[in-house]
Amino acid sequence: MPVETPTGERTYVVRTLGCQMNVHDSEHMAGMLEQAGYRRASATQDAADEADVVVINTCAVRENAATRLYGNLGQLASVKAGRPGMQIAVGGCLAQKDRGEIVTKAPWVDVVFGTHNLDALPVLLERARHNEAAQVEIAESLQVFPSTLPTRRESVYAGWVSISVGCNNTCTFCIVPHLRGKERDRRPGEILAEVRALVDAGAVEVTLLGQNVNSYGVEFGDRGAFAKLLRACGEIEGLERVRFTSPHPAAFTDDVIEAMAATGNVMPQLHMPLQSGSDRVLRAMRRSYRSAKFLGILDRVRSVMPDAAITTDIIVGFPGETEEDFAETLRVVEASRFSSAFMFQYSPRPGTPAATMDGHLPKEVVQERFERLLALQERISGEESAAQVGRTVEVLVAEGSGKKDGATHRLSGRARDNRLVHLALPAGVLPDGPLADRPADLADPRLADVPDPRLPRPGDMVTVEVTRSAPHHLIADSAVAGGTYAVRRTRSGDAWVAREKARLGGADDDHGHGAPAPAGPLVLGMPTLRR
Repeated sequence: MPVETPTGERTYVVRTLGCQMNVHDSEHMAGMLEQAGYRRASATQDAADEADVVVINTCAVRENAATRLYGNLGQLASVKAGRPGMQIAVGGCLAQKDRGEIVTKAPWVDVVFGTHNLDALPVLLERARHNEAAQVEIAESLQVFPSTLPTRRESVYAGWVSISVGCNNTCTFCIVPHLRGKERDRRPGEILAEVRALVDAGAVEVTLLGQNVNSYGVEFGDRGAFAKLLRACGEIEGLERVRFTSPHPAAFTDDVIEAMAATGNVMPQLHMPLQSGSDRVLRAMRRSYRSAKFLGILDRVRSVMPDAAITTDIIVGFPGETEEDFAETLRVVEASRFSSAFMFQYSPRPGTPAATMDGHLPKEVVQERFERLLALQERISGEESAAQVGRTVEVLVAEGSGKKDGATHRLSGRARDNRLVHLALPAGVLPDGPLADRPADLADPRLADVPDPRLPRPGDMVTVEVTRSAPHHLIADSAVAGGTYAVRRTRSGDAWVAREKARLGGADDDHGHGAPAPAGPLVLGMPTLRR
């Protein structure tokens, strides 16, 4: 539907509360707004709540999702009261679930839209402005496949690519199938075309997204489609790192393990949700695997990828969980040797079967078990990180810095196994102190026509030796003493420089990636298959 360009240039900001799927959906929302004539608010405008349009993309999986949403909306109410013409939109899973209830609780909200009609956002904003009334539009089924929508990528060196939406599983604790619908798979050619478009724009890393990536292909009758997709990604020139999230243990097959091991750019990293180590609890969760199968998958992955870093999700205190059940979770976690884990205390989600089950546990029991599990995993994470000391790793330098990088003059990035690495630069590379996350002006040394070859840019690769460890990160100070340190310039680093020069008004795009959008990240429309 055609959208009238707003009178004057209106600014927007999209705030994301949720998972990787929400983050990717937010990129689509931003892309559609920019295509409709809006301009992204600067960081300063965002911090001061000066954007003309604020979009909140919500999650409904965690108990505090509604609290976070209404906390944000409450803070924005007074801002909007003093800024005539400002608009607030709420989308995502919680919007799909609560619908008109959001406007009832927060009548200053202008637009509510769901997970199935992201494409309606610009139209609804204009309709709300014209009618001077809130617009609530929640589609019951997918209207437009999100990946066909314009996209404002947040990074030039890494990107998300959705291979499917929705989920066919019936886990009793999860509301996602109700909110996102049944699984819908994209055709492999469309996915690969989008990956190639990202690589052509400078990306070196791609993460394939789906609620259950390894069931990809069931809709069009090819149960081996995901393994084939991984192998096909291995043939894309310039694509250095491929990741995916999240698989389901019940559908994780050996052909995927073989494809991971045989495809050079598929990273030695796996996120495999456990949820519980108790077979009885897994049955109550309707998780169609048992602990022995789960551990067997990890063994087979590590037999072909010995250095793979494996992470997981775990729920503590599911209804009816006994101390014996919890002991089984501790046993499986000890045996699994996860590099890290996302651990959650069970919270009932209205609309899920688990919410009405008997045996909900007292808060203090769940808290005590959670603390025991946390202590166990912290020990394991620390031991697994310590085993990395002395290893040489290649780090993809990130655009954002670590919390302490400014004080320590380090840069941050991810190793091939996705571990977070803080690395030191050789002496004299930064004589004037730490670098800002984004250049403030063209004098930034990373933007120099002939930059110091020892100074990496976001998107470049740096080879270093791990010198220290902590449970959730590694320190690589090998450069300080003249040890292992090598910078490899990449097309991603070139694309980052071109983007930042364009943003600062000094660009002459000489890297062959096309002129970046003035606001920064690339906007992609519907991908097309190369001939």
